[in-house]
Amino acid sequence: MAYYAALLHMIDPEKNQEVLPRHIEYLNHLDKEGKILARGPFGDGSGGLVVYQADSFEEAAVLAEKDPHVLEKVRRLELKEWKVWTPPDRA
Repeated sequence: MAYYAALLHMIDPEKNQEVLPRHIEYLNHLDKEGKILARGPFGDGSGGLVVYQADSFEEAAVLAEKDPHVLEKVRRLELKEWKVWTPPDRA
């Protein structure tokens, strides 16, 4: 299992409000399946971040691309594998 950071850059703030309930419902479903480590909006309103837990980049891409915000072109997806670093004194 690896982690993938989905940066969701805001494209259409007005339409974002309309799509937001479907986005949250979608992420709640994935959260219950154990597919999300963390999620939330950026404080400056420029978008948000979802950290997916997946077996491959391809799986994470499928999950991220099915997000209503991405499907409806409200936010632009940037997906990257995220290597979690743990300080040696906490390992």
